[in-house]
Amino acid sequence: MDCSSDETDYSDSEIEKFEEKELLQLKVDKPKIKNANGTWRCPFCLGKKKQEYKFKDLLQHAMGIGSSNRRGKERAKHSAFVRYLRTQFADEMGFLQPKHVVHERPPSTDHKEEQFVWPWMGILVNVPTEQKEGRRVGESGSKLRDKLSCFNPIKVTPLWNFHGHTGCAIVDFNKDWGGFKDAMAFENHYTMERHGKRDWQEKKEKKYPSKSIHGWVARADDYHSVHSRDPIVVHLRKNGDLKTVNELTKEGARKTGKLVANLAGQIDAQKKSLTELESKYNVANMSLDRLMEQNDMMQQKHNEEMERMQRLARESTRRIFEENKKLKTDLDRKKRELESQGRKLDKLEALTEMEKRNSMRRKERYVNAKRNDSLQLATLEQQKADESVLKLAEEHKREKEEALNKIILLEKQLDAKQKLEMEIEQRKGQLKVMEHLGGDDDAVQKKMREMSEELKEKMEEMDDLEALNQTLMIKERRTNDELVDARKELIQGLLDIMNMNSRALIGIKRMGEIDQKAFQVACKQRYVEDADWKAAEFCSKWQEELKKADWHPFKIVTIADKTTEVIDEEDEKLIELRTELGEEAYKAVTTAMLEVNEYNPSGKYIVPELWNFKEGRKATMKEVVQYILKQWKTSKRKR
Repeated sequence: MDCSSDETDYSDSEIEKFEEKELLQLKVDKPKIKNANGTWRCPFCLGKKKQEYKFKDLLQHAMGIGSSNRRGKERAKHSAFVRYLRTQFADEMGFLQPKHVVHERPPSTDHKEEQFVWPWMGILVNVPTEQKEGRRVGESGSKLRDKLSCFNPIKVTPLWNFHGHTGCAIVDFNKDWGGFKDAMAFENHYTMERHGKRDWQEKKEKKYPSKSIHGWVARADDYHSVHSRDPIVVHLRKNGDLKTVNELTKEGARKTGKLVANLAGQIDAQKKSLTELESKYNVANMSLDRLMEQNDMMQQKHNEEMERMQRLARESTRRIFEENKKLKTDLDRKKRELESQGRKLDKLEALTEMEKRNSMRRKERYVNAKRNDSLQLATLEQQKADESVLKLAEEHKREKEEALNKIILLEKQLDAKQKLEMEIEQRKGQLKVMEHLGGDDDAVQKKMREMSEELKEKMEEMDDLEALNQTLMIKERRTNDELVDARKELIQGLLDIMNMNSRALIGIKRMGEIDQKAFQVACKQRYVEDADWKAAEFCSKWQEELKKADWHPFKIVTIADKTTEVIDEEDEKLIELRTELGEEAYKAVTTAMLEVNEYNPSGKYIVPELWNFKEGRKATMKEVVQYILKQWKTSKRKR
């Protein structure tokens, strides 16, 4: 906040309104006026050198400017600051009375049947005025309120007429019993100073001039004065009513009783709500415990199944290793036998030419026989491998059919379960309706017992379906895992027996591998002599770029209210690739990039996948099995 530089003079009413506005602003903003070292500062004098006051000195500073002849806005700001300090920092003011508390009971008084103006009001008369520019003027309400601050007035309203200030003012106090106490203290103060109502009336009757302000609490005689046009009477009748202390006491007791009854009703409602919440919490907690137990059981079964599968895998691996070891031993033995036979044949070279020719013929016959045996052995091995692949394919086909049948069975079980749940809910609803409408009728009671039995049977049937459903779901999950393993085995088998035949309709596609042909086409146009070498170099370079985790040239777009990830054509590296090597190389890199993002976004390495080269898409298990069977039959006919 800063002081305004406006030199315009303001009227007292305008200053008072501005003061109220500044006080409200201070309460809202809560400016920092206490320094770290315990001293205080004025928020309206930030440009001054002295910014470290004691609290008493700060209050004196604000009161001095508020009552000085400075500009109207500056006086109003400091007057508001004085009121802010007195209300918000009353504990710091040792010389002020502590802030009164609201009394729940009226203070003891001898005026229980005497009528007062309520809200409590005090009357000030003989307020000093002076003639200025043809009108009577006097002190503003805020200054009078500051002078009476020890009585905690809410506001002081000077009374005016067409001549100006009447020399009278109305002091408003709080509506509670604390305000009544302040009002009586206000009246007693002026009475003890011989400036009360009786003193004022005596001086008026004796026409004794007085320069002091007189004050008292407004009562019935002030309210019903014969001078109905008197500003004091007009103000009292307009803003207050006549009430006795007993009337206010009874009204307060009635409001207190009503408030207590309302609070008791709210407490009962909250207790009821709390009981319902506790019941719901207990039900939810029991359901959670039951679900946790089911989860633990499923987890235990899963762990046992995993241990069994791992044990079978270890046994299978050990068996294969032992068979390979045995085959290797047999091959080494046969190799030694052949070497021994070769050494024997070498020794026979020293025989006669005829014997040598005979020996050569025998050797050739022996080698041919061995070759024929090897060919027959290879043919048998190939036949065994084909039969193994055929058996594996048929097994996979059978497992897939079983999985589909299980899925269909699961769907039927789910439909039956939903139908059963709907029937159970319907039975429960009918049972509740009959409970409400049945009363003591024997027929209705019998019908209710029959329906309860039916409901119990339906619940047991639903539990059985739930258990069966859980078993089928576990089997389905296990079958899906087996299908995934079977797909991996098919990929490995095709890699072994098909040797990546590029003309095959069904085969293995390396997802994420860049097609080098596109680079060869581009390099033949730009590097005629070293086209193949350059194509291999560029292909290897961009294959390495795809593996970098910090390069992700994608952006998110929304198509038909769905977000999807597409290639960012504005990426600097892709723009450089298109400019340097052309559109075909750009398409080859972006195609491989999309494949990596789909099949292996985290590892970014090449992944083999079963592929339908004819239709350019991922091959299904059915297509792969049919293709293997066809190839096996063709190979069998050729043999």
